[in-house]
Amino acid sequence: MIKKLQLLVRISRSHQIARRYFVVNGFDGALTMLGLLTGFYVAGTSDLQTVLNACVGAAVALGVSGISSAYISESAEKRQELESLEQSMIADLGDTAHGKAARFMPLVVALVNGMAPFLIAIIIIFPVWFSVWSPGVLNKPIEFSVLIAFCLIFLLGVFLGRVGGTFWLWSGLKALGVALLTGALILALSP
Repeated sequence: MIKKLQLLVRISRSHQIARRYFVVNGFDGALTMLGLLTGFYVAGTSDLQTVLNACVGAAVALGVSGISSAYISESAEKRQELESLEQSMIADLGDTAHGKAARFMPLVVALVNGMAPFLIAIIIIFPVWFSVWSPGVLNKPIEFSVLIAFCLIFLLGVFLGRVGGTFWLWSGLKALGVALLTGALILALSP
């Protein structure tokens, strides 16, 4: 089973696409949560259940959007690539490894695309969630969630630096700079 999956990934060259989607949509999920949490912080919201409901709603929407949009686009792309290959080879490749890859890998890529922002968002809002379940244990759950968002954004930048062969710290700091700029813009635009 694993060897078959490795073959399908190699044939379709989907590992690079999935990795790119993971980072891009993970970054989107982290920035979205950062934006929501910063907005709640600025508003002085003390109702953690409202914060949690809004953040979970956004996380689910990001996940569903990521899965559906990637599946629609990737399945169309893979179908077109398969048709082009079939025309070049003058053969039906539907039952071959290429055909299976064209049908299966868009689903894998779509799951990565949707699960990345969802899981990162859930990790970020965990302190808020924990505080709703166990009131009084964490003193400042929104601020703690914001700190987690900054850390995850930095780590996504580090990951990109390692993949791209650039200095990991510089890449992480650039990503963190984007997060800090986002937070600063939200604070500046808040009445």
